[in-house]
Amino acid sequence: MDNRASEMRVFSRVVETGSFSEAGRRLHMTASAVGKMVGRIETRLGVRLIERSTRRLALTDDGQVYYDRCLQILQDMDDLDNNLSKGGSKICGTIRISASVGFGMYELEPLLPEFWAMHPNVTIDLSLSDEVVDLYLERTDLAFRVGSLPASNLVATRIGSSPRVIVASPQYLAKHGSPSTIAELEGHNCLGFNFRRSVSSWPMRDGGRVTEQPVTGNFLGNSGEAVRRMAVRGAGLARIGLFHAIEDIRAGRLVRILEDVSPPETEEVFAVHTGGQTMAPRLRALLDFALPRMRASLAAQ
Repeated sequence: MDNRASEMRVFSRVVETGSFSEAGRRLHMTASAVGKMVGRIETRLGVRLIERSTRRLALTDDGQVYYDRCLQILQDMDDLDNNLSKGGSKICGTIRISASVGFGMYELEPLLPEFWAMHPNVTIDLSLSDEVVDLYLERTDLAFRVGSLPASNLVATRIGSSPRVIVASPQYLAKHGSPSTIAELEGHNCLGFNFRRSVSSWPMRDGGRVTEQPVTGNFLGNSGEAVRRMAVRGAGLARIGLFHAIEDIRAGRLVRILEDVSPPETEEVFAVHTGGQTMAPRLRALLDFALPRMRASLAAQ
């Protein structure tokens, strides 16, 4: 009996958990049985898929290719079962999405009701975080990422760009004054981020050159949305993507400042997904629906 589908599921679970024993626990198998099954796959294919060590498991290049195809094949099998069990070729199934907090809230979530009106059998499993997740390890189908992308074998589609702006609430400016020069910025409470990649300075245009101006503040957030909320509450100045603040600016809850000395700086926005020869119909349907609307929204800001 051809048992390759079961082998693929076991192999995929090993990759996702990073451990034979944890994969076995979740599959109600012993670690030894899991290891033997992976070994049988490698013997049949004649290649090493996983490098084993006492500390960790790591995919080989062949293992990465096999894992990518396993995910697609297993998903196609699930789609087939779902489609037939629901009486036709309807687009259905789950799309696991990771998005930055602000982009997910303001650019993705408002689109979902209209998307569900067209495809009611699609489930959206959405996780919002400004940390970059590993699509393979987190079993994520699609990520919306803001900023530069590291080199990878993922497929990235550019959606558009969003300028970074410095904003504050009218209440804060009425109490502390509105800075208009680099020198005036020094005495203000500047809200920041606690990411490992974040820096405690803001780029400023000083004559014909751009310099990094050190800033300090009493709040560090793990998302642009957290920083935006504190700015709206009058806690200080915030430097965030315009898509975070556009509705507050239009409503008068935030005011753009230091525009004359802020260098033009934009962040690129991408839709990122794993590669492969085919794409699940539900994912294609979402991208075809959402990307044109997102591009129009960013362009209108």
